[in-house]
Amino acid sequence: MLIQPVVLSGGSGTRLWPLSREKYPKQLLPLIGEDSLLQATVRRVEGIAGLEVAAPLVVCNEEYRFVIAEQLRVMGKPGTVVLEPLGRNTAPALTLAAQAAIKNGADPVLLVMPADHVIVNTQAFQAVVRQGATLAAAGAVVTFGITPDAPETGYGYIQSGDAFGADGAKRIARFVEKPDLATAQAYLDEGTYSWNSGLFMMRASVWLAALEVCRPDIAAACQMAWAQGREDGEFVRVGKEAFSQCPSDSIDYAVMERIAVGHAQAAALPVGVVIPLSAGWSDVGAWEALWNVLPKDAEGNVAQGDVLMQDSRNTLALSEGRLIACVGVDDLIVVETADAILVAHKNKTQDVKKIVDRLKQAGRSEGQTHRKVFRPWGWYDSVDSGERFQVKRIVVKPGAALSLQMHHHRAEHWIVVSGTAKVTVGDKTLLLSENESTYIPLGTTHRLENPGKLALEMIEVQSGSYLGEDDIVRFEDVYGR
Repeated sequence: MLIQPVVLSGGSGTRLWPLSREKYPKQLLPLIGEDSLLQATVRRVEGIAGLEVAAPLVVCNEEYRFVIAEQLRVMGKPGTVVLEPLGRNTAPALTLAAQAAIKNGADPVLLVMPADHVIVNTQAFQAVVRQGATLAAAGAVVTFGITPDAPETGYGYIQSGDAFGADGAKRIARFVEKPDLATAQAYLDEGTYSWNSGLFMMRASVWLAALEVCRPDIAAACQMAWAQGREDGEFVRVGKEAFSQCPSDSIDYAVMERIAVGHAQAAALPVGVVIPLSAGWSDVGAWEALWNVLPKDAEGNVAQGDVLMQDSRNTLALSEGRLIACVGVDDLIVVETADAILVAHKNKTQDVKKIVDRLKQAGRSEGQTHRKVFRPWGWYDSVDSGERFQVKRIVVKPGAALSLQMHHHRAEHWIVVSGTAKVTVGDKTLLLSENESTYIPLGTTHRLENPGKLALEMIEVQSGSYLGEDDIVRFEDVYGR
């Protein structure tokens, strides 16, 4: 049986600010271990006994495409990356994935996974995937219900109905939106409710047929967008105009709620099944959730990076650079990055999103981007800036090249720290080595390349009346930007 992993990578993770930013969200970060959450999601399905697992199929937006492709390449899992021209929620994203999966006459079982969740017990997860694969291959739509251990108000719930086969699988009785505390406690006491994990399994053809019944408007828009699509190197682009006409809806609202027992449309739809999952699952929706899943010391503290704890308890402190010293504090979240510091009470971490909203309203960049910005050719870090100047540390990967470009409002000085730089300035080409430099006058066409086998590291000093990233006129670009 062929299993097609489908990784949905669309969320922005604003509640994990300042580590997660709109243009570099939590699924791309190594919050637990060395893998990013996206890499951990892909790795979680490796080696499932008795199943053939295809290379991953990732659905994401334009912003993340190069970083995601690089993270898959590092893993040796290139897979397929389908680009959404704009966000339309999870139902259209899954529909694009299903269209990609059925080309060439295939009809695999889709294993649909959000890119930003944590599952601690991989063995337990793979066991329920094997169970779900059997049911999905026979035509069912399967989801996994997380066994609740508290009256959680931040999750949706699934009520289980009659048994469906063996091993605890049950018909889906109904989906319930996020409840208040009293209702959540009642669900916990009643015993037939589980948390909605956002994990699904079904054949690609089953999803497409169910969507035709439930949301023919979404099905038609996605089919048109797919038909207008094209391959762009390692990416698959769909038709922007057609996809922009697609309504926004989630998998739950579009289909899953309608296959529940008793719904008016259920008779025309496949059977909906929920399988219990106890595997240390978390959607890592806020800093408190991350603290819950990370290893702690005897006082309940989590310390990552350069951190000292003194007489402190149940605190998470995470440093990306500078020393954090926590003295006599309890139940705090302290997160340090190059351009922002968060200090929050552990019970108030859901409100971090309000800070991000205020940053956006004020037009501040800290809500969207890190100081260190990743590009397909490498990355740069804006280490200092002031009136009419900016200093960047730039690292270019071996064999990579920036676009052939020019700037209307700034000149640039380039100093090579290590590696070899091939520099085009106007009609001249230079090779620069360590401790050598060059000057790019304002308005001059130029390009930076790394012809070597080692990373090129350099310092760029910009000077001029305007230093924004939008002051770039590209003439040639191997990355199609």
